[in-house]
Amino acid sequence: MALLIIGLLLIVVGNIFRKINDHIQKFGRPVMGVGLILAILGIFTASIVQIDAGHIGVQRLFGRVKPTVLYSGLHLINPLVDVISIETRTQNYTMSGVHDEGDKAGDDAIRVLSADGLEVTIDLTVLYRVTPESAPNLYRETGLDYKDKIVRPISRTRIRDNAVYYDAVSLFSTKRDEFQTRILKSLETDFQNRGLVLENLLVRNITLPASVKNAIESKINAEQEAQKMQFVLQKERQEADRKRVEAQGIADYQHIISESLTDRQLQYEQIKAMKDLAGSQNAKIVFMGKSGAPVILDAK
Repeated sequence: MALLIIGLLLIVVGNIFRKINDHIQKFGRPVMGVGLILAILGIFTASIVQIDAGHIGVQRLFGRVKPTVLYSGLHLINPLVDVISIETRTQNYTMSGVHDEGDKAGDDAIRVLSADGLEVTIDLTVLYRVTPESAPNLYRETGLDYKDKIVRPISRTRIRDNAVYYDAVSLFSTKRDEFQTRILKSLETDFQNRGLVLENLLVRNITLPASVKNAIESKINAEQEAQKMQFVLQKERQEADRKRVEAQGIADYQHIISESLTDRQLQYEQIKAMKDLAGSQNAKIVFMGKSGAPVILDAK
């Protein structure tokens, strides 16, 4: 477009030169020739536009937005048309309490009130993309700053609207996935009506008030101590059962021995012992008691 404007100016200047005195008239034709060449180049370059991959082109002519869009590639267009490139790839918008982690500098976390009246801080990331067919309406009605005009305010509002159905502890633990799904469904329609597709919603972090957090930690510690005590008791019970089984085994053994040993068995064992003693090379003294059981002393 710049070449076309410069070329037209040179043509006008050359035409003016031709109407002045003879000394300047001779420059008129060359100037007009250069202007004509530049105008032709300007028209040619302004008539061809390239749309990058992952983008679409919205055409605007004298402030009027055309409903048709240009997809990635080369296109031949009206040289007077202004083409605005809009990204259609997945984009993300992060609202975080960590400094410089989100799209906004500083603390941009969402603070909501839960069902039990406690203030809960939520870090969130929204994944979305622009619908190509809806890009002209999006540009005409919202402009290119749709992040700040649509994504941010609608997301924060819907999160606050849905947080009131859950208490703080449920948001932090058991109901977290349900809460995320509920927000996702409520935002899908809002984004679709504005020409955006909501791909996913990521609840990155939920921070509870310090008092609630301390209470939860105390409860967890108490539960862990209770579980530890149950383990100790179970171990002691198992040890007691082991000793009981061992004692029962000893008692059963003694009972069996007492039932099976008879006088004849004892006499047989004595004979075997005396036989072994007689075969020993050491001197022995044997005392025979009234009961018949020998007492053996080593005379050595």
